Amino acid sequence: MKRADSPGERGRRAEDRAIAHLVRSGLLLVDRNVRAGRGEIDVVMRDGPALVFVEVRSRRSAKYGGAAETIGSVKQRRLIAAAHRFLQVHRPYRDCPCRFDVVEIIGDENDAEVKWIRDAFQA
Repeated sequence: MKRADSPGERGRRAEDRAIAHLVRSGLLLVDRNVRAGRGEIDVVMRDGPALVFVEVRSRRSAKYGGAAETIGSVKQRRLIAAAHRFLQVHRPYRDCPCRFDVVEIIGDENDAEVKWIRDAFQA
């Protein structure tokens, strides 16, 4: 009998899939799972001169709405605060233009759909 995956394992695979999608689209990986204050940034990428803070969300189905819809104002504020902290610690990126993207992974591992939402919300 196959053991059920933990949420952490599923999340890690979703992040791996999101990173692979973004790298194929020309972005460069800077860091992942960055703890900053009370928040965590799933993935930090470079898109040309821009630094991109990426929130990865996964759902087994879109039956009850998209994963991006789960990123409310409280989560957005935490991500923005975490990004500010990241920029304080990583001084070389301080003057980069920044944006917040969301990558949705919908479906199971074998046939998941990847949806990249650029500039999903503003700081």
